[in-house]
Amino acid sequence: MGLGEQINGHATAVKDIENGAPPVPAADSRAASPSCGCCVRKRPFNLKVFVKKYFLEGQHLLPAQEEALRSLPHDAKWYKKMFVRHRRVVGVAIPATVIIFAWLSIMIRYDYWNLFPEKYYMSITMVFGSLVAGMTSEGGGAVAFPVMTLAFSISPAVARDFSLAIQSVGMTAAAFTIIYMKIHLEWHAILLSSVGGVAGIIIGLEFVDPYLTPAQKKISFVCIWFTFAFALFSLNINHKRRTFPKIPIFNLWKALVLVLTGFAGGIFTSFAGSGLDICSFSILTLLFRVSEKTATPTSIVLMAGNTVAGLFWRSVIIRGVAIDCWQYVAVCVPVVIFGAPLGSVIGSHFHRLVLAALIYVLDTVALVAAFAIVRPLTLELILIAVGIIIFGAVFFFLVTKAGALLLQGVETTESKALQETDLGEENAVSSLTDEKAREAEVIKSGEDSVKIEEVFKEQERKDVDFGSTTKEAELGDGNSKSGAVDESTDL
Repeated sequence: MGLGEQINGHATAVKDIENGAPPVPAADSRAASPSCGCCVRKRPFNLKVFVKKYFLEGQHLLPAQEEALRSLPHDAKWYKKMFVRHRRVVGVAIPATVIIFAWLSIMIRYDYWNLFPEKYYMSITMVFGSLVAGMTSEGGGAVAFPVMTLAFSISPAVARDFSLAIQSVGMTAAAFTIIYMKIHLEWHAILLSSVGGVAGIIIGLEFVDPYLTPAQKKISFVCIWFTFAFALFSLNINHKRRTFPKIPIFNLWKALVLVLTGFAGGIFTSFAGSGLDICSFSILTLLFRVSEKTATPTSIVLMAGNTVAGLFWRSVIIRGVAIDCWQYVAVCVPVVIFGAPLGSVIGSHFHRLVLAALIYVLDTVALVAAFAIVRPLTLELILIAVGIIIFGAVFFFLVTKAGALLLQGVETTESKALQETDLGEENAVSSLTDEKAREAEVIKSGEDSVKIEEVFKEQERKDVDFGSTTKEAELGDGNSKSGAVDESTDL
């Protein structure tokens, strides 16, 4: 097409628009291009939209907190604004202030400052570990245990005790921040799994941990969580899968599942320092289809209580905590009291798929590192690893399928309830219509009787008027006759 033809075409289009004709849409250049193909992005990639969707999704708060934020007046006092609008800062500052005061008191009293030049590498490790503990369902032990045992060749017993001790500080602070900010939690899971978790960690410390070798503990830990990460990945391939803010249609058998889950998680925590959090997270997400936005803070609160119980049993009842463990704790406390609550605040704004992706990366890296570092890698360890991965894959596959069946049952129940609601509304409308019809009939019959009464009254009035007219006429005739008689008498 030449330039003159283009000018003529534009001029014709302008005239048509001036005459009232609708404008003809321009042809899509992508459709006209033979090299474009059919796989065309519907809209261009926008980094701002991507970041806002996956990293600034927002917190899932309780309705009471959302109402408090909406109803906060502009002229409210400064402390009300601080505790309501700036609850994130307050939620981090309160536990940090209490713990840092206790930590400084101990450090100054016993002059433990010389521990930092020797144990600084653990402080650096827990910068990342505390953030992970707050953001994901895997506590700080999920980072500390494999790093300490695989990278720093520290005894699994010391690494386990350190995980329990440091999570008793960091996870407790994060749990306070979560509860203070009124983030949505699954309280059925917290209460019931905590009961099973306390029993599990006590039995594990007494009867399971002594019979496992250090290498078996390392391999078992990373293999169990890798199978869970793979199961969660396969489930999240469907990005639009339906999730719930809490366990749907809670009943007795679900309560028993939560108690057993807590027991199994306590057993894992007894030899690895972490386990209840990821077990509860897996059951909540895979079986009950609870959103990761709810399951993650729930698992953090669960793990905080379980580590406190485990540390108490290990240090007071068994009295087996080594001095190295307390030294590692001393150099890591100022890190985790800020890192874990800060991680919980950051993670509460992330999209559930981002939280799940962090778990994939952590567990895969831990598995690869275990096989690369653990030596000697005997046939027995390889068979244990393969057996755990196969068993875990089958177990989580069955749990996922059970979750799909449970979801179908929930949807069926919801559809029946919806149908019953619709039927009830139809019956209510029908009964209301019948009632109105009866009322209309009553009103109509009442109006008819009123009309009949009015007719009778009108007839009576007519009769009375007719009677009075007749009497007047008769009286008039009598007067005329009397007048005629008087006239004749005069004549």
